Amino acid sequence: MYVFLGLVIIGIGCLNLFFPSLGWHMKEGWKVDGDSEPSDSYLAMTRLSGLFALFIGFIFLVSQFFS
Repeated sequence: MYVFLGLVIIGIGCLNLFFPSLGWHMKEGWKVDGDSEPSDSYLAMTRLSGLFALFIGFIFLVSQFFS
């Protein structure tokens, strides 16, 4: 169970790290008409949360081997 959860969290972390504007376009981008992009601070926070998710995902994977 922890392996699957760890892989899902790592996948979400990779999406946030490599494609930070994807979440914004899915959540807010469709509401605006025309060219609108997320702010630099939003992109930075999304990348930071991606790194955090990768860290937590690896903890889930490693904890499976020590339990």
